[in-house]
Amino acid sequence: NGIWAPAMISVYLCATAVFLCMVGGGLIGIAAAASDTVSRIIRPVNDLLQTLPQFVLLIPALMLFQVGDFTALLAIIAYAIVPMIRYTEHGLHSVPDTLIDAGRSCGCSPWQLFWQVRLPQAMPQILVGINQTILYGLGMLVIAALVGTTGLGQAIYVALGEADAGKGLIAGLGMALIAMTADRILQTLAKSTQG
Repeated sequence: NGIWAPAMISVYLCATAVFLCMVGGGLIGIAAAASDTVSRIIRPVNDLLQTLPQFVLLIPALMLFQVGDFTALLAIIAYAIVPMIRYTEHGLHSVPDTLIDAGRSCGCSPWQLFWQVRLPQAMPQILVGINQTILYGLGMLVIAALVGTTGLGQAIYVALGEADAGKGLIAGLGMALIAMTADRILQTLAKSTQG
């Protein structure tokens, strides 16, 4: 049996989780950058999600939903959303004040200031956040095999249970290739936004 089918399941599950993290985490990061109150509220939540062991994140998802891919998706989102929030907030905060002042002096509305000044300047940091979100998602995907995913994570988990080094190595390399491919694509995007 090849690993193409489980690899594609892993890609679909991780891509869905990353997309939801990008939307949700991006919006939360934007809100945190715009409001100190939101930033103060979200910071301890981020710290909690990042310091909890990965296995612990599976428990509330399992309590609310049955074993399966949806439960794994929720656990992956809970773990992988933190870098997206943090890098989005940091990127928007690190836009130089001189650029913001220049935008205001040109007559930009707050909406135009966000889309044409702040967001393009923050994009390299946001892309780093997306990169970290993908890596966190793939890392959590292996742990999520405990709640019934059928991707490469399960193949690694089964290989571990059978002490099958060859099967585990192949599945692990498949996971690493997915991560490396995503990383190279995002590095290229980051270079194009800087250029």
